[in-house]
Amino acid sequence: MQPYAIEVEHVWFSYEGTKVLSDVTFSLAKGEFLGIIGPNGGGKTTLLRLMLGILKPERGRIRILGQEPNAASHRMGYVPQNMDFNRGFPISVMDVALMGRLSRSRIGRGYSQEDREKVQEILEWVGMRDYRSRPIGKLSTGQRQRVFIARALATEPEILFLDEPTASVDIDFHTDLYDLLKELNKEVTIVVITHDIGIVSSHMRSIACVNKHCIFHEGGEITQAMVDMAYQCPVDLIAHGLPHRVLHTHEEE
Repeated sequence: MQPYAIEVEHVWFSYEGTKVLSDVTFSLAKGEFLGIIGPNGGGKTTLLRLMLGILKPERGRIRILGQEPNAASHRMGYVPQNMDFNRGFPISVMDVALMGRLSRSRIGRGYSQEDREKVQEILEWVGMRDYRSRPIGKLSTGQRQRVFIARALATEPEILFLDEPTASVDIDFHTDLYDLLKELNKEVTIVVITHDIGIVSSHMRSIACVNKHCIFHEGGEITQAMVDMAYQCPVDLIAHGLPHRVLHTHEEE
């Protein structure tokens, strides 16, 4: 039987004695598009870092494509929430995207022609090929995000993880980005942390709501239990152009 893309089994994690995640369990099939939602401080980014192997659970077990996270690191791509860099540093879009090929390049040999052709293909895919010679510091926030996604894709991952990819970008970029991710999902399993509930409802096929505990739903629907656990109040969203309320209005006392 083919291994799941991700298996999280009874995972617990604490920071300096403060419980962050408690008994988190879910399995994600290959080819899925998972949205992770929940309040700030609820443990979403911690869960992502555990799956990436950056952190280790204090209890429980995680498997990525049937392997320990560190053993599967070359099969994963990652776009963190904050990409700190010196905007004045003279590095081009092409050079940033090529960094994703470092693990495939021989030490001291530099990038091959195959590396360059692959990266140009990926830049075309994310709509940034025409900007390949431009300094990355001269791009808009949304354009830079596309380049960072290209860098992650240059590793040719089987799973792509993104932490709040639309943070600090203009609203017009949100739909473009998720349309791009939907296209990438034809080839790659995708896991995204987001606060944009409307986008989750429109694009993602599986949902995990994380607030120390985890509610996982394979149907891609945000359930009342999820919102109740995470937000404790009514939430309105726009899905497919129509307004929906996913939690009943509070009764007056």
